Amino acid sequence: MRNLALSGLACLSLLATASVFAASEPASRFDPQQTFAPFVYPQPANAYRSASGKPGPLFWQNRADYRITATLDPASRKLSGSEVITYTNHSPDVLDVLWLQVEQNRYLKDARGAFTSKFPTEFTSGESIDAIQVEDAAGELQDARWVISDTRMQVILPTSLKANGGQLRLHIRWHYTVPGEFGGRTDVNASKNGEIFEMAQWYPRMAVYDDLRGWDTAPYLNSEFYLEYGDFDYAVTVPWDMIVTGSGELLNPQDVLTKTEQQRLEQARHSDKTVMIRTAAEVTQPSSRPKHSGTLTWHFRMHNTRDVAFGASKAYVWDAARMNLPDGKTALAMSLYPVESAGDAAWGRATEYLKASTEYFSKQWFAYPWPVAINEAGTAGGMEYPGITFDSKHAKGGDLQGLIAHEIGHSWFPMIVGSNERRDAWMDEGFNTFIDVYESDAFNHGEYAPKRDSEYAPGHGNPADEMAKVMQDKDAPPLLIGADMVPEKYRHPISYFKGAFGLVLLREQIIGPERFDPAFRKYIATWAYKHPSPSDFFRFMESETGEDLGWFWRGWYQHDWTLDLAVQQAVYPHGDYRKGLDVTVANLDQLVLPATLEVTYDDGGKQDVRLPWETWQQHRSYVVHVDGAREVKSVSIDPAHALPDIDRSNNSVRVK
Repeated sequence: MRNLALSGLACLSLLATASVFAASEPASRFDPQQTFAPFVYPQPANAYRSASGKPGPLFWQNRADYRITATLDPASRKLSGSEVITYTNHSPDVLDVLWLQVEQNRYLKDARGAFTSKFPTEFTSGESIDAIQVEDAAGELQDARWVISDTRMQVILPTSLKANGGQLRLHIRWHYTVPGEFGGRTDVNASKNGEIFEMAQWYPRMAVYDDLRGWDTAPYLNSEFYLEYGDFDYAVTVPWDMIVTGSGELLNPQDVLTKTEQQRLEQARHSDKTVMIRTAAEVTQPSSRPKHSGTLTWHFRMHNTRDVAFGASKAYVWDAARMNLPDGKTALAMSLYPVESAGDAAWGRATEYLKASTEYFSKQWFAYPWPVAINEAGTAGGMEYPGITFDSKHAKGGDLQGLIAHEIGHSWFPMIVGSNERRDAWMDEGFNTFIDVYESDAFNHGEYAPKRDSEYAPGHGNPADEMAKVMQDKDAPPLLIGADMVPEKYRHPISYFKGAFGLVLLREQIIGPERFDPAFRKYIATWAYKHPSPSDFFRFMESETGEDLGWFWRGWYQHDWTLDLAVQQAVYPHGDYRKGLDVTVANLDQLVLPATLEVTYDDGGKQDVRLPWETWQQHRSYVVHVDGAREVKSVSIDPAHALPDIDRSNNSVRVK
């Protein structure tokens, strides 16, 4: 999307007089008392979450640390593993049960999600839990009972877990069959030199227990995730000829890479240009593996994260480069892809794209916190996890650049700022698509700008005009609705496009970058590795920008209200152009936004008058007096098409 910047508008003196021509006003759906009524926030302010939108003095958050070992048998497509979850209960509540997510049950024929969407294309036998034991503070292990309901598992604790810091270790053994292409967000897919496994939702994961709902156990239907933060230490064993790429830092390169590959990886850590770790020619060469039989175990670690995922294949080409982050820090950008995806027109530039977008987001909003960022190519159209993204192996050029930027952008939303994707998709996809808009302009002097993919706009026209079309669809859901309640038809137009465009309006039209940008950065830093609610975001932006925005939250997020601004008349006072111009503007629909009124003179000159949103608090139409001593040719409102006005036929008048 093109930036809708307001810089350069001339500030004119204007005199707004009382509303006139009431008898000639067209029928209006606008009711100021409804639009500007006090806004009721979805979540209350209290000692846990303050009225300023920040964590309150009694804010708490539970923690889950994981130690996982797993083995992948590509022949049978079976993944088996065991894990130890160290769970810390910081809540003020004693817990007698724990809830976990066992999302491989999404691929059962009778899964709830099988009745709500077209996923998956292949069913499996789901998640098999082999054993669960609870280890207490003394190190004693006790068998635990569990109950599985769809994609959730309740573990009944032998002894209740104490509040305010109580801790236990949960030991779980499990196995399942990997769904085929495409299993929603985990799969195995074919390539020229071997199958590619994209492994996500691959271990039982703790559900969130928070101050908003207690246990948040919304089932996995198709929408994404809500997870606790912690540290992960995990190891994956695969056949000797497979490469594993996973979230976090590889701890044992000396065991799983050749000396040449280790040297190349070290070279990449100091190179702004892409370094080949494993070339296309080497993919079929046994010498590119440190051993030629048996298995290899790949050991990874990741701190302060809500999840980990990994890819595994013997078909990977592998390259990497250094990322330069704020305060002199660096990290590693890596891409792994099959030979069919190689070449500068496609994945040969993937690491360049990843490096540039991660550096941009780090500089503009919040520094990337992990040692490695990874693109992995497979059948997933585009799916994000902390530190790693699964992107389409068929994507090329600008489509690939936009895809990589979008998916790694999720590192900020919701991997760093841990909003609830399963309930509030707009705080995930909308926020991320918003930051993509500006990254597209920044990459390589706008090589692929402006952003115009299906994740931003349904078409290729002016974004505001495209948004107006979406808003006129009476079947489109509001943003403040559960993610699983958004039909697939509206997922991109609403969660992505409208969610992003709302932030563009805040930044470029309502607040201005000089106030919005510092507030948004502070929001990210304040809620990093925590779980903000919609109300936390609303309150935070109001408090930090000094702007009353209840009218916008109501119209844009809570409802599907539309905007229809009009210029109804423009006349010279007493018929004398030397006394200026009286312009009658009207708001004909329920949404309001600040707007620009452009006056074009006969000599070709132009002047802009800014109308604040407060114009409409008491009026349906308003007469704006514009000072001047020249004859006027025409007057129009929103001449740049920056606002999603549903009827532009009434936006301009010619002056006789």
